[in-house]
Amino acid sequence: MTGNSPRAVFAAEWIKMWTVRSTGLTLLLAFALSTGIGILVPLSWRADIESVVNFDPLAAALYGVTLGQLALVVLGALLVGSEYSSGSIRTSLAAVPGRGLFYGGKVLAGALTALVASTVIVVVTFLAAQAALGPYGTTLGADGIPAALAGAVVHLTSICVIAMGVTAMVRSAAISMGILLPVLFLGSQGLGNVPALKPVLRYLPDQAGLVLMHIAAPSGDSRFGPGYGPGAALCILLAWTVAALIGGCLVLRRRDA
Repeated sequence: MTGNSPRAVFAAEWIKMWTVRSTGLTLLLAFALSTGIGILVPLSWRADIESVVNFDPLAAALYGVTLGQLALVVLGALLVGSEYSSGSIRTSLAAVPGRGLFYGGKVLAGALTALVASTVIVVVTFLAAQAALGPYGTTLGADGIPAALAGAVVHLTSICVIAMGVTAMVRSAAISMGILLPVLFLGSQGLGNVPALKPVLRYLPDQAGLVLMHIAAPSGDSRFGPGYGPGAALCILLAWTVAALIGGCLVLRRRDA
């Protein structure tokens, strides 16, 4: 295994990622946000279930994930941006002159971490929420649940990767978070349904993620949701992910560290 082989570069990026305290802390924050809210919301609904409009045990569980995604943005931004803020990017590129190889190794390490963490977060949050709902809950095997949970995992992983790509473009974790966090948080809180903003915001990754998680309005209902189905949502989310990755790679290859 040579020093600049893909496997060696990935291993180096994996080790770097787990030697900084922020990786574990950010993942813990994502878990705490998602699971904590995923328990509190169902408990509040269960206490007064008759007053809940359009009750959905899946929405009760995955609402926490829509906030937990913010921590995944922070993770992606820090994985890339920390090297620029510390100046260690110069050392990294000196050790791996192939910038595409370096970038690919870093993105792969971050994406795999986000995938595993997202799977744990989504499953645990769902199970905890259903336990909190008690007799009003549902099960992992219920109709549509596996697809919704898989969509949540894809969404969280993609959001982290998008953050990595955007951070590589702006070369700053702070700027990247300053762009992505308000957009994703405000989108989750309903701006996607504001008539004047909806034609644009409905195609943001946050809105596509709601569709993948099956907690947006049904496909074809353009009044209170993006108005498209899971297939279109997946394409939109993948398009944003690929665009962010390509943009980050182009900037890294063409600009000095």
